Amino acid sequence: MNVFFDVDYTLVSSYGTLRPWVRETFEQLLVDGHTIYVWSGVGIRWPTLDRFGLRHYVTNCFEKPLERHHEQLEKLGVNIAPDFCIDDYPEIIQAFAGTVIRPYFWPDPLDLEMHRVYAAVSSFRT
Repeated sequence: MNVFFDVDYTLVSSYGTLRPWVRETFEQLLVDGHTIYVWSGVGIRWPTLDRFGLRHYVTNCFEKPLERHHEQLEKLGVNIAPDFCIDDYPEIIQAFAGTVIRPYFWPDPLDLEMHRVYAAVSSFRT
């Protein structure tokens, strides 16, 4: 399954820290046979992935459509259909299948949202 993750407030806090359990969740998703993509409404985020050593988990990065979501995919170069999305914006999940994640605004070592994300991806059937 093609799993698309947002960056800001989904994977990374407003302080620039990585949400707990991202690396472990990415690893397990790959072991389970999923393909991970990252997209962001503010552009392609390879530098952010590199900063946290996440690049090797991710097949590709894209700019995320912020409106007319399906219509904008081709224009933004998104050549893979998202099967499941993880985002702090409900509008993205309304446009594509997936789960809304609680926004990660500030560092919280007790945050367990990625456990819930993994469970949601694992139980989803296309």
